Amino acid sequence: MISYMNINSNIFKSYDIRGAFPDEINAKIAYLIGRAYVKFLNKKNLKIVVSRDNRLSSKEIFKALVKGVTDQGADVIDIGLSPTPVFYFAVSHFKFDGGINITASHLSAGYSGFKMVREESIPLSGKSGLKEIKTILIKNKGQFSLKTEKGKIIKKQVLKEYIKFNFKDFNVKKMKALKIVIDVANAVPGILLPYLKKELPCKIYPLFEKSDGSFPNHSPDPLIKENLRVLIETVKNKKADFGAALDGDGDRIIFVDEKGKVISGDLITAFLSQFILKENPGVKILYDVRSSRSVREIIERNGGKPIVWKVGHSLIKEKMRKENIFFAGELSGHYYKMSYYFSEVPIFVLLKTLEILSLNKEKKLSQFIGSVEKYFHSGEINFKMKDKKEVMRKLERKFKKGKISKIDGLRIDFQDWWFLVRASNTENLLRMMVEADTKELLDRKKKELTALIID
Repeated sequence: MISYMNINSNIFKSYDIRGAFPDEINAKIAYLIGRAYVKFLNKKNLKIVVSRDNRLSSKEIFKALVKGVTDQGADVIDIGLSPTPVFYFAVSHFKFDGGINITASHLSAGYSGFKMVREESIPLSGKSGLKEIKTILIKNKGQFSLKTEKGKIIKKQVLKEYIKFNFKDFNVKKMKALKIVIDVANAVPGILLPYLKKELPCKIYPLFEKSDGSFPNHSPDPLIKENLRVLIETVKNKKADFGAALDGDGDRIIFVDEKGKVISGDLITAFLSQFILKENPGVKILYDVRSSRSVREIIERNGGKPIVWKVGHSLIKEKMRKENIFFAGELSGHYYKMSYYFSEVPIFVLLKTLEILSLNKEKKLSQFIGSVEKYFHSGEINFKMKDKKEVMRKLERKFKKGKISKIDGLRIDFQDWWFLVRASNTENLLRMMVEADTKELLDRKKKELTALIID
């Protein structure tokens, strides 16, 4: 039997496994996770895709994880360095039995982690797979019998096929030679840049293109505005048509318009929905509960079917599969498409934006976004607190005359404003958002809600 070692149960999150390296996640734990994952799938002749980001710890974790998977009797399909969307594509497109991507996403260099899927890139989340793996490792003391027949390691190149798949619906010859700035934060999405430069007629100004898993220029989290500072400056200095920033594992994309203004993900969803619905009349488009009212209004005005849903990639992908939803977007810069195996589509979103700007030559990105940005939105405001449920109950009592939704947290809508409070799935935080018809009303309601929350 394999000997057990203590594992910090806190590394098991809502959507993945993450922790500090090497204290919480290290080679020994990676080995056991590899074995537990295969044991959880409980099938013969498994072929499991394993990939990694470019963090300094990822090679060591990769080696141990692969040993764990093969010692448990499954074959490893090694696709090497890989952004998460490429990983999902490899599992789904080539019909493998599942996969593990070694990444801590947008977290800083001192972290490691694992994103896991089964067949068709169906995510393992806290309620569907990760809980069982946690049980195998912790409650059952990681008991693994020695296998007489170990799995093989098979190397596979998938990046060219992924690029080809993304470009298949676009006529590059009709695209203008736009100027764009792309920030990859020295992270693994940088491996996509040579292909984009080769295939597109655009002038691409890359930022922090050199691979460096210590992320020396800024952390790979594009939701922190300070991390976009150089991108904003470069867009202005180069007079670029827009800028885009990818996160640490490349499954999120954040846009900056030609004036250097950061565009929230919900407005990109609204912007793209108009054109998606022209080409695909009447389809369903999903947006998360944090999104502006503009998103629903734009989808309905263009003949689509709006679906509001919970935050989080595993929950959104499950909903899309159940209801055949064509496209989805989150405030956080995650976008999904049915024909892309219900997975994140940052390159599709980039190409679609280029296509739209090319076909509408006199219109800038800021003008497109201005036409869908009708309201004043606070963005996410975070409060550290323990008793989140009691605060939410208090707010529900106070604003009970509004339209109450509990799809994800507590959202209450009034005629000229709405607010949302929800507990973070990954941190000990209560997150608040407010949107109103006027800036004055937004400021007043934000102040009122903040006083009630911290009282």
